[in-house]
Amino acid sequence: MKPYKYHICLSGKDKQILRALKRAGKTERRVADRARIILWTEAGMAVDEIACRLEIHRSTVINWRRWYLERRAVGLSVQESLQDRPRSGRPSKFTPLEITQIKAIACEQPARLELPLSRFSLKDVLDWVIGAEIVSEISISSLWRLLHQDAIRPWYYRAWLFPRDPQFVEKAGRVLELYQGRWEGKPLGPQDRVLCADEKSGLQVLARKHPTLPPIPGQPGRYEFEYERKGTVAYLAALDVFSGRVFGRVDDTVGVLPFGKLVDLVMRQAPYRDADRVFWIVDGGPSHHPNTSPARLQAAYANITIVHLPTHASWLNQIEIYFSILTRKALTPMDLPHKQAVKERILGFQERYNRTAKPFRWNFTRDDLLERLEALS
Repeated sequence: MKPYKYHICLSGKDKQILRALKRAGKTERRVADRARIILWTEAGMAVDEIACRLEIHRSTVINWRRWYLERRAVGLSVQESLQDRPRSGRPSKFTPLEITQIKAIACEQPARLELPLSRFSLKDVLDWVIGAEIVSEISISSLWRLLHQDAIRPWYYRAWLFPRDPQFVEKAGRVLELYQGRWEGKPLGPQDRVLCADEKSGLQVLARKHPTLPPIPGQPGRYEFEYERKGTVAYLAALDVFSGRVFGRVDDTVGVLPFGKLVDLVMRQAPYRDADRVFWIVDGGPSHHPNTSPARLQAAYANITIVHLPTHASWLNQIEIYFSILTRKALTPMDLPHKQAVKERILGFQERYNRTAKPFRWNFTRDDLLERLEALS
């Protein structure tokens, strides 16, 4: 394995200090992020993955790895190594109190300030700061720099859902361990198989009023906005986690019977027919409800083990990654005349995909899950 250019090896005391920094409520966001950069680098996480998690540029990750090592080498403490370097230049035009008030406004919800807005733009924050006489004047660029210090971006919103399943960690942990080739603390055997399955229901068949046009030099492809609805179909599929192959069928609807046909399609062929154990990772939907599906499917196939995801955790199901690829590459834009054409498109894409199928590189582990849940608590 090629060594990292900046290899970080932390002592137990260093790790303890860094973990305390990233958890402390009074730690600046940027300092907490730097602590995470050092901890994750020491754990072997790639630069791009760290940058993606923290929503920062990869050069920031690279620079702080280098600066941390350089500062520790000359005897600075862990805390000192994560601080900004002294900078020359004119002093700030704003007092610490004014800066704090500006940032507090940017972190407020506009509706609580009786503004008819759902989110602030940079100009909205500037108008409020001037109108409230927090400062007499401030430029857009100065305001942006102040907010950027703590990565405050009130114009960005992202949906999230707090886990409410009381067995979330237990259920998610089982799935994540299966992805790592383990079950109940023991390695999977050579004759064990792991499948992720789900349904993509309510796929609308749309026929455009005018033909879709291909791209030409200087102009993207175009499709007609108006369309005729030609009904809906459902795509039921299962992904082999360790080979990457996909098995699927198109039906008019979803339900127990269509899902049972998918199970039959997979389990009646090698190597699943003769496998010691076949783990099916599914959500708690009606087609494979936790109260009924295990007994029903195990009665039909003795080597099946049903593993249910926690509530609202479809992001843990690898089949969703394949569904996303299918949607972007084969179904968008949708311009097909009837259901049969959609069925042929989906199954044709599946066949094409399987010719070069590879397993997804799934790096999220149980430890990563526990760390994220700890950050939310």
